Amino acid sequence: MIDKRVKNLAAAVAGVKDGAVVLCGGFGMVGEPIALTEALIELGVKNLVIVANNAGTGDTGIAQLIKEGCVRKVICSYPRTADPHVFEEAYKAGKVELELVPQGTLTERMRAAGAGIGGFYTPTAAGTRLAQGKETRSIDGKTYVLEKPLKGDVALIAAFKGDRWGNLVYRKSARNFNPVMAAAADLTVAQVTEIVELGALDPEAIVTPGIFVDRVVQVSQ
Repeated sequence: MIDKRVKNLAAAVAGVKDGAVVLCGGFGMVGEPIALTEALIELGVKNLVIVANNAGTGDTGIAQLIKEGCVRKVICSYPRTADPHVFEEAYKAGKVELELVPQGTLTERMRAAGAGIGGFYTPTAAGTRLAQGKETRSIDGKTYVLEKPLKGDVALIAAFKGDRWGNLVYRKSARNFNPVMAAAADLTVAQVTEIVELGALDPEAIVTPGIFVDRVVQVSQ
């Protein structure tokens, strides 16, 4: 019997290693798997590479990971959010590295990883510092930059509801990066508000099929 439910947050993040590349869903704090990031702190892992839309807001989630010294590098599109003080302090102190990736490119790099694509050409960042050191190609007279897949060792995502097979549905804008990240990691862990019985989710509403999810944990919001 397939049952991907785990009893608690410690079991959800068990096995995550130091230095892991962690894809972390969310747009700002919307759809961010805060309970799972807190579980990483309890696990005590270090030198993580966090891939996310931003570098943390306030003192929770990704920001808390950085504050606790768990993060070596952040790969994101928007390091400065409404309250980025934790990241800014760590970055200025040389405690954390930053790799900037345009938002559309970030998403497509993860989608490519999930689809098994070896890379893709995009005009975004052509002629800028973000393209330095990367292969370029002229296509129909326009310069394109080769971008490589961005795969995670672990994806931490947040969904609205799930079932024991790992099928997930999202609530409105909390969907954001979570589905593409779910398909782009060796281990995908989902925190959900509610775990429902098989068949309770409308098949037409399921965004992330259970084949992409390894563990599901229910957390209170």
